[in-house]
Amino acid sequence: MRLTHLLYEKVERVATITLNRPEKLNAFAGNMREEILEAVRAAGADEEVWAVVVTGAGKAFCAGGDVNELAAETQAASPAATTDRHTMSKIVLAINSTEKPFIASVNGIAVGGGCNLALSCDIRIASDRARFGEVFVKRGLHPDWGGIYLLPRLVGYAKAAELIFSGEVIDAGEALRIGMVNRVVPHEELGTRTRELAHAIAANAPLPIALAKRGLQRFYEMDLAQAVDYEAFALKVCWDSEDRKEGLDSFLEKRAPNFRKK
Repeated sequence: MRLTHLLYEKVERVATITLNRPEKLNAFAGNMREEILEAVRAAGADEEVWAVVVTGAGKAFCAGGDVNELAAETQAASPAATTDRHTMSKIVLAINSTEKPFIASVNGIAVGGGCNLALSCDIRIASDRARFGEVFVKRGLHPDWGGIYLLPRLVGYAKAAELIFSGEVIDAGEALRIGMVNRVVPHEELGTRTRELAHAIAANAPLPIALAKRGLQRFYEMDLAQAVDYEAFALKVCWDSEDRKEGLDSFLEKRAPNFRKK
């Protein structure tokens, strides 16, 4: 990959995608969205990557769309003018459809599309300096990046409506209280704590994680009978895998498992 606005790093089984326009609070501009899509797809296709971290360089996670660029767009060039799914939608769908867990490491402000990029990940760890906001209405815009789908599933309809209609920016503590983020950590510990979680996840068998991610995404669609049927299917798939045998053998032999994604 040739990346201008991103950094892409792979350490052991964890890939880290870093938005890298710190002087602009990592706001989306130019071909940055296309680069994010390319990086997400690359991580998803890489058999050596078992977990993915998304974060921002500098003091921000992402300030959403670059307002100067948005203001300069003509109506014909506007992303909303096309009936095709634009790149932001493709990124969210790619994260959703990738069987690997995505962790947003939110190091600062995450507003607009930046907020919803974080919400599209499976897990969110926030610095105590992080802030979140669906600020679209303050710019005369409708949420994108899947915000109207993702946010109510985390915080409920009423709270999602309040945040989207008001454009209020909330701090990390409030985001934790309402369920937008999984945990809040001291800013200086964010990188370490994120890596610890990512590598802990990547040390586990990837097949049950992939199946569990798919099942969890269908949480609102399934009744209890459908859920236990899916569990039976997923368990059968895992039971027939080499990693299941390795997991049980390593437990009995009192050693760390060496999963091979087989």
